[in-house]
Amino acid sequence: MEQHTHGAGVPLQIRSERLRSANPKDFPAVTIRDEQWRYLPVERLEGLDSEVQKFAGSLVGFPVQDSGNIVPGSISLPEDLVAANVFALNDTKFIKLVSADAPELLEIKASGTKQGLQFFISNEKFGKNTLVLNHTGSGSLAELIEIEVADESDLTLISIQNLEDDSVITSSQFARLGRNSKFKHIVVSIGGKTIRVVPAVSFAGTGAEVEMLGAYFANGDQHIEHRPFVDHNMANCTSNVAYKGALQGAKAHTVWVGDVLIRQAAEGTKTYELNRNLLLTDGARADSVPNLEIETGQIEGAGHASASGRFDDEQLFYLQARGIPEIEAKRLVVKGFLNDVISQIGLPDLQEELNGIIEAKLEGKQK
Repeated sequence: MEQHTHGAGVPLQIRSERLRSANPKDFPAVTIRDEQWRYLPVERLEGLDSEVQKFAGSLVGFPVQDSGNIVPGSISLPEDLVAANVFALNDTKFIKLVSADAPELLEIKASGTKQGLQFFISNEKFGKNTLVLNHTGSGSLAELIEIEVADESDLTLISIQNLEDDSVITSSQFARLGRNSKFKHIVVSIGGKTIRVVPAVSFAGTGAEVEMLGAYFANGDQHIEHRPFVDHNMANCTSNVAYKGALQGAKAHTVWVGDVLIRQAAEGTKTYELNRNLLLTDGARADSVPNLEIETGQIEGAGHASASGRFDDEQLFYLQARGIPEIEAKRLVVKGFLNDVISQIGLPDLQEELNGIIEAKLEGKQK
């Protein structure tokens, strides 16, 4: 039997071995021959792979600072050309979170093409915070975010992509978890022609827990891509990754590539990753690729699952048989499917707005 190869003899690229650099010149041009860009045609980036300009939109809500005590790049350097273009701007916005009972909201309203925006987010030891980054507006935006989660703290970060129909957004998000910390990362992607969110988590101490959740709805010719990565580099840490998506339209395309690495030093790890996709119409395409790499047998447990399927006709028939119109039945099923994630945002008005957008897409009132 011949040995299986991946792509004309080129070895499969491992996420942890990717080049990381602050210099855009260190990265090759974006091409579908590169695994991390294989599903995204370069023209959909609208030039974000070339030099970008400083952010010209608006930041409304939670205050940001132009200086901080932590050096950008200390959590992680960029791992692709688009993120490196943002880093090269040398224009980081700092967000310092102080423990608060209510969620904090920052609206990031994009304006103009080929924009770049970089954040560094940190919280306090023993603190508890929820921060919502709500991306709106139009144009093309490349974003780079570093997140330092302090020891013994509890941080929830919610990233919402709800831009205009012709917009493009890419967001690389790197988090590092301190000892015994808890981090919940929620992604909701519904608005924009092209959306690409790449969140990555590593650990700076033992006993940390991370939960990475995602919900997305692709309609028309939208391309929505998520690539979560958990690097278990410390002992006795826990991770749970769960993303759910719905697709409607012959050209709708979603991509989910989930990577989990358990290093040799990460004894006692417990991890699981899950992706589910609901195909509402013929022609919609959902690529789902879970990857799990384990370097030690001394773990509590590890697993992954992925499934993409058509709308359940029996479930639809059951609801219609009880007098519920077809469009209302679909709305109920899809809302219930995605609401596991959306309901955890913690801002009722924003949750209602997002559910309303999904309903409008289902009824064909919005692209």
